[in-house]
Amino acid sequence: MKHLNHPLRALRRTFAALALLAAGLATLAPAHAQSSPNSTNTANISATPNTAQKQDLSALQQVAEEFLKGQTSGLPGSVTVTIDPVDTRLTLAACLEPQAFMPNGGRLFGRTTVGVKCVAPSPWTIYLRANVQVISDYLVAAVPLAQGQTISASDVTRIHGDMSTLPSGVVTEESQVVGRVANMSLRAGTPLRLDAIRNQRVVQQGQAVRVVSTGPGFQISTEARALTNANEGQMAQARTATGQVVSGIAKAGGILEINY
Repeated sequence: MKHLNHPLRALRRTFAALALLAAGLATLAPAHAQSSPNSTNTANISATPNTAQKQDLSALQQVAEEFLKGQTSGLPGSVTVTIDPVDTRLTLAACLEPQAFMPNGGRLFGRTTVGVKCVAPSPWTIYLRANVQVISDYLVAAVPLAQGQTISASDVTRIHGDMSTLPSGVVTEESQVVGRVANMSLRAGTPLRLDAIRNQRVVQQGQAVRVVSTGPGFQISTEARALTNANEGQMAQARTATGQVVSGIAKAGGILEINY
């Protein structure tokens, strides 16, 4: 029996040692898994949403408003700029420097449209509706004007009102119309536009004219015959007595002015 007890005790000690070893390995395994950098980074990456920054739409309204204010700063009177709200459903990538611009054919007052574009990082372009109200003085015909009539100071009167409802080119200063000629018949109260008036015709084809050539330290005057009609300030041609054809700026009194 003594010989049998010895091997059994050794076998029991072996089993006990194996059990302790297995328990130790089981304790170490979870710690090893938690310290794995690859598994942790992968979980973090998958949980991080990949969302791009969105453009603040109200900032685009401000860009458009500042642009129109700058473009209309030279207009007479009081100018009020209003930008329609941007559709909140619109989603645009954030822009580093949005740029406003005037579309081709756009007008700077009244109901109009202004563009805003982005170059980087993601190109896009949108168009915003705007209203530019201009309250100022402008000129209207005080009496009916006939086509070809020379306009005098008593033929016009000044009105204060909203110019944004009027066509482009409305006259705001008397100096722009007095002494000029109506291109068409106009009723009393009609706003005067620049395209409805013209300068006086000062040179008629076939008329005797005086050609005045002016340069540094000299002035030469010679007689000639006009070859074309011209209003004041327009270019006209004439033929001198020697047969030379010259071109000059038509001035009142039948003068062609040539500057060297």
